[in-house]
Amino acid sequence: MSQAYSEHPAMFRNKPFSFILCVLLCAVGIGILILLYWYMKCKATKLEINDNEVILEQGLLSKDRTELNVSGIRTVKISQSFMNRIFGVGTLAIYTAGDTAEVQVSGMPRPEVFRDLVKSSQAEG
Repeated sequence: MSQAYSEHPAMFRNKPFSFILCVLLCAVGIGILILLYWYMKCKATKLEINDNEVILEQGLLSKDRTELNVSGIRTVKISQSFMNRIFGVGTLAIYTAGDTAEVQVSGMPRPEVFRDLVKSSQAEG
């Protein structure tokens, strides 16, 4: 499998009311700063599946990179509010061993596609 899922957290679809509020605050000037910070934070996080690995990269100047082997993943948990379900985003929590998530990322687009790709990779391997 080549790169089948590679996404950054969504801004508007994750928190539409906060996004609209920031746009309205642009008239005052502070909204632009909030939107810029939010945008940079979203672009600094990337979750992807390559071959048999799940890779989470976080950070702009300094990077934190977490790599998990797909065969070691025990559970992929998706949490979605009502609005998240409407906009197709959610929080992904990936568990390998134990009761604490190894990786947790909120605002990810198409979380069910990610879960399905992990399951199909495990079935192949």
